[in-house]
Amino acid sequence: MKHPRRLLASIPSFFAIPARPKRSPVWIALLAASSLLAPALSSSAKATLETSPKALVDEVWQIINREFISYDFNQEEWLATRTELLKQDYTSQEEAYSAIRKALKDLGDPYTRFLNPQEFEELSNQTTGELSGIGLRLEVNSQTQVLTVVEPLDNSPASEAGLQTGDKILKIDSKPTTLMTVEQASELIRGEEGTEVTLEVSRGIETPFEVTLKRAQVEVPVLHSSLKQEGQMRIGYLRLDEFSSHAAEQMKKAVEKLEADKVEGFVLDLRGNPGGLLFASVDIARMWIENGPIVRTVDRKGGDREFSANRTSITNLPLVVLVDGYSASASEILAGALKDNKRATIVGTRTFGKGLVQSVHPLSDGSGLAVTISRYYPPSGIDINKKGILPDIQLDSREEIPTALKGTGRDEQYARAVSVLSNIRLGQNRAATSGGLATTQQQ
Repeated sequence: MKHPRRLLASIPSFFAIPARPKRSPVWIALLAASSLLAPALSSSAKATLETSPKALVDEVWQIINREFISYDFNQEEWLATRTELLKQDYTSQEEAYSAIRKALKDLGDPYTRFLNPQEFEELSNQTTGELSGIGLRLEVNSQTQVLTVVEPLDNSPASEAGLQTGDKILKIDSKPTTLMTVEQASELIRGEEGTEVTLEVSRGIETPFEVTLKRAQVEVPVLHSSLKQEGQMRIGYLRLDEFSSHAAEQMKKAVEKLEADKVEGFVLDLRGNPGGLLFASVDIARMWIENGPIVRTVDRKGGDREFSANRTSITNLPLVVLVDGYSASASEILAGALKDNKRATIVGTRTFGKGLVQSVHPLSDGSGLAVTISRYYPPSGIDINKKGILPDIQLDSREEIPTALKGTGRDEQYARAVSVLSNIRLGQNRAATSGGLATTQQQ
């Protein structure tokens, strides 16, 4: 499967976000991007390079040499690294992978990293928002320790086969799921489109039964929306897990549906959202902002690119955005644009602070490379890297709330968001009443 190059504002969820770095001032200017050329190789050396794992090592080196951005990147040292890398004899791809990882680690950037073919495939699935499987969300039940269906995804092989929330998966292709993790089970269930997988399922007191499903490309929902009745106010609640290629499309549909349901305001929940595709964050910002800047990116040569709203917003209703210390990158692009354009009230705790953009390259053997290629700045122009975005309303909440409690009465941040929207509504009603009285008096 060939994967296109993608621009990420973050490496999404299967990579844990590193611990918040210690804050320190920028102490050195970005080095000028002088063109340091690698020394020429003899024809025999080229032949050896092209038919060995060294080809992959050099492929990675060349990409870093062309694109990597860092205040303390020293291209002369990187040139010496190439010499050392190509001196080595690699007897396997794994040895080459190990050497690549070590060289990248020495760059000191946790977001520039090598992905083996399996990791690269998983990242590609996440950023495209699709995977080849049967469309089941699974968990190991905390009480029974049994692999259990959380929900079948809409229009998936699982939903079409009649699988239900609460079904217990006892076997996958005759392999017992006892002691299996969700990751291990998912690995068995996924496979090439058109192939089949057989599950043994237990439902209630019924006798366990088998069901065979044909794998297909399944769109993974990253947006969860609902209509909330809070007192006299109807609120549209939107929780976005990550910025996949389908995120903007899912957001548009949800907002339009909730508008049709006559909501009076929105709560957009970005807590725990590690980021994703840069363009997805820009597209979503344009749904809320009619006019104004969204984000600016700057590469290592000083070239910048500005993204702005283009008069395609789909709602002007009041908006509150929820963030926390795990809201990173693309989440910060969106939150920063909404805050700086005074389009939304930001509620929560300081965001993660990742002001960098990665480009993801497919490599010749099916592996991949994520490399930091630019910095980004919100409309305010402030460098948020390692600093984050400070909410308009700060809440002292250090613990991450369980997903099941988000958007409920036990969610302090959500309750504050409802209060903000209620106050906006009250202010609008008072303004309307005052305007009506003034008109009456004039008559």
